[in-house]
Amino acid sequence: MSPWQFLADLTNPDLAFLPKALTIAVLSAIMCGVVGCYVVLRGMAFIGDAVAHAVFPGLAIAFLFSGSLVVGGTIAGIVTALLVTVFAQNRRLKEDSVIGIFFVAAFALGIVIISRAPGYAGSLQQFLFGSITGIPDRDLYVVGGTAIAVLLAVFLLHKEFVAITLDREMARALGLRTFWLDLTLYVLVTLAVVMAVQTIGNILVLALLITPAATARLLTDRLAAMMALAPAIGGACALIGLYLSWSWDLPAGGTIVLTLTGAFLLAHLAAPRHGLIARLAA
Repeated sequence: MSPWQFLADLTNPDLAFLPKALTIAVLSAIMCGVVGCYVVLRGMAFIGDAVAHAVFPGLAIAFLFSGSLVVGGTIAGIVTALLVTVFAQNRRLKEDSVIGIFFVAAFALGIVIISRAPGYAGSLQQFLFGSITGIPDRDLYVVGGTAIAVLLAVFLLHKEFVAITLDREMARALGLRTFWLDLTLYVLVTLAVVMAVQTIGNILVLALLITPAATARLLTDRLAAMMALAPAIGGACALIGLYLSWSWDLPAGGTIVLTLTGAFLLAHLAAPRHGLIARLAA
C-alpha cells in the first residue's frame, strides 16, 4: 500500500477507527517521549515496565465492572506509585527493590482479579498486547486531556525534575521537596504508561517510554534538544509503524515497537557524535 492510499484510508468514513488509532498512538508516543527523557537520564528504565504491571489490577477491575480502562489503570498506578514513593524513603532499601516488590504484586493481583471473569483469556491478551483499533471514542478525549495535563506538568516542573534527576542531594540542599517531586514524576510516568498500554499493551509499553528517549540521547548532548527529539521520534515511529501494520496486516503494537527499535539502531550506527561510525572514525 502506498502512503497516498494510507492517507485516503485515514479520511474514509467507513474506516473511522483508523484515524482514531493514529491519534491515540501519536499522543501516547509524545507523552512517553517527554516523560521518558527523565526516566532515561535517571536510569529508571525498570520503572516503565513496573508501572505497566501496576496498572493491571485497575484494568482488570474496570473490565469486570464495564468501566473505563483508562480510569481504572490510572487509579491503580497512582496508588502503587504512592506506596513506592513512601517505602523508598527508607534508604536501607534501594528504590528498584521497592519498585520490584509493589509493582509485581500489583500485576499478580490483576491476574487473580481478571481470572474471575468469564472468558478472561481474550481480555488478558488485549491487556498484554494492546487493542489500538478497538479503543472507544470516549478514551480519545481522555488521552487528549491527559496528554495536555502531562505536558503542562512537565513544563511547570522541568527545572525541579532535572535537579532531582541529576543530583538528588544537591536538590535537597536547595530546599526542593524530593518526596513530592518523586511522587509527581511517578504519577506522570503512570499516566503516560496507562495511555500507551491501550496502544501496544503491557508487554511492549516499555519500548514507547524508553526507546525514543534513548534514541534522542544518542543524537544530542543538550537536554532541551533531547526533550524535543524524543516525542518527535516517538510520534513519527508511531505513524510509520501504524502505516506498515495497516499495509501488511501486521500487529500494530509490535510493528510500532520494531519501528522504534529500527530508529534506535540507525541512531546508534550513524549519530553525528555518538554513533558507531563517528566513534570508529575518531
